[in-house]
Amino acid sequence: MKENIVLSFQSVWAHKLRSFLTMLGIIIGIASIITIVSAIKGTNEQIKENLIGAGNNAVVVQLYQEEYPMEFSYSEPPAGVRAVDEVTRNTLEQIDGADKASVFRTRGYSEGVFYQNTAFNGSISGIDTHYFDLYDYHILYGKSFTQEDFDSAGKFAVLDTRAASTIFGGKNPIGCVIEIAKEPFTVIGVVEPSNKFEPTINNLNDYYMYADTSAGHIFITDSAWQIVYGFDEPQCVAIRAKTTDDMTRVSQKAGEILTERLIDPFAQENMMLSYRGRDLLEDAQQLQQITTSTSRQLVWIASISLLVGGIGVMNIMLVSVTERTREIGLKKAIGARRRRILGQFLTEAAVLTSIGGILGVAAGLLLAKLISKFMGTPSAISVPAILLATLFSVVIGLVFGLLPAVKASKLNPIDALRRE
Repeated sequence: MKENIVLSFQSVWAHKLRSFLTMLGIIIGIASIITIVSAIKGTNEQIKENLIGAGNNAVVVQLYQEEYPMEFSYSEPPAGVRAVDEVTRNTLEQIDGADKASVFRTRGYSEGVFYQNTAFNGSISGIDTHYFDLYDYHILYGKSFTQEDFDSAGKFAVLDTRAASTIFGGKNPIGCVIEIAKEPFTVIGVVEPSNKFEPTINNLNDYYMYADTSAGHIFITDSAWQIVYGFDEPQCVAIRAKTTDDMTRVSQKAGEILTERLIDPFAQENMMLSYRGRDLLEDAQQLQQITTSTSRQLVWIASISLLVGGIGVMNIMLVSVTERTREIGLKKAIGARRRRILGQFLTEAAVLTSIGGILGVAAGLLLAKLISKFMGTPSAISVPAILLATLFSVVIGLVFGLLPAVKASKLNPIDALRRE
């Protein structure tokens, strides 16, 4: 085998231009496939990051009525839904793959929030002591809630940077008093995420899908929530998974635990209540499937050039057999068996396509990087695709080199030596 490989490289080197032209179909085919696969993987990673957010694997588990999440800005809270106690929250943190859990109440659209004559129409949440830690918020200026604020239901508010900008413009909000449902709340701090993620927005569709166009978020303590809204609402739970891939399983398990422990099946009657998490990972996978199914067709189209390249290899190997007829006859005359001749030409075809495959992989990676740089499209290297493409190029050599190799092995030594 070693001798066959050495002879194959010598043959390729002896006919450099002819060998390169023969490999060209393989190079183009492999390069096209690597470029397409890199673009698919890059696009899928971008979709995943845009929907989920880099570094934040948090999922919100909330109360659903049938297939729709309940929004208490517009509907009355259902009876028979218990509050999340500390034992249940600790249980959620013990789920395999879970990291942290936080309990909160929220309104997607704040009601009756004013600063002087300016109305605020962003969201508002009543949070527990774990919320800021779970979402990796840090104090930009001012301070956060103290334990005393939670215990005494203090009328204090913390804003995110967008809410501070929306309500106060460029003014320092610390110490200012905002009105929430006619109750005065003093702003004590402004927060922002430690790892702020900005999705890639390339067009108008991306803007509507990913851009944060809300007016911002106001946070008060969960103990002060009842002062504002005056009744008990079912809580939401934010649970952070250790990895992005754990999000689906963790949110499903958390939903099962909350449904079992908090919902009274006799009080809910036919309301079909359950706790569920919005599976952002599943949303990302649905979009990824669209891009992947479309791109698979492009891969099959690119594979046609591999077929053309394989036919070129077969053609040049048949020419090589014709050129080396006397060599083959001499080897057979001195005792070389058909298997040895067959192995030599199969090895030469495999080496020829392997070199083409390696060059194609390099060209594909370079092309993917260039397209990503100049066109602004994402790309990512797929190691399995590289290994598979290289292996496939060897298979092409073996398949399309088989006919010439069999022809060479069947030559009659006497006829071969007589041929000019």
